[in-house]
Amino acid sequence: MASRSPARAGSMRGVLGPVDHVYYWTRDMDRALAFYTDVLGLRLIYRAGGDWAELEAPPVRLALHATDDERAASGTVVFRVDDLDAVRIGLEERGVVFDEHVGEVADRARFATCRDPDGNPIQLIEYADPGAGGTAP
Repeated sequence: MASRSPARAGSMRGVLGPVDHVYYWTRDMDRALAFYTDVLGLRLIYRAGGDWAELEAPPVRLALHATDDERAASGTVVFRVDDLDAVRIGLEERGVVFDEHVGEVADRARFATCRDPDGNPIQLIEYADPGAGGTAP
């Protein structure tokens, strides 16, 4: 994932791609998948054991993320970007504060999390293979 120059300060237009996926926390992956596939009829398109699953929900993907936290009940909007480092720098220049940890799924993607003014999480994701993931930009 090559580093590119940061976006112009003051302008992020054209840097953020479309919403890539939204995920919900679940305390029971099998139960949640049964609901979304058997009850709602969504098609499972990717699963990483009991930790993560993605379902086809055009025009984006709905994902499920395992947790043991009894209070986790929010979703997360995830925006696809071509260059995570450059976009992060550009947003930080505009006052956005990111969590210190940059997550990585080996050979698949890197992601960074910030929050909206209400504390709702927003993530930026860069795929190792630009054709990976769901809806292409």
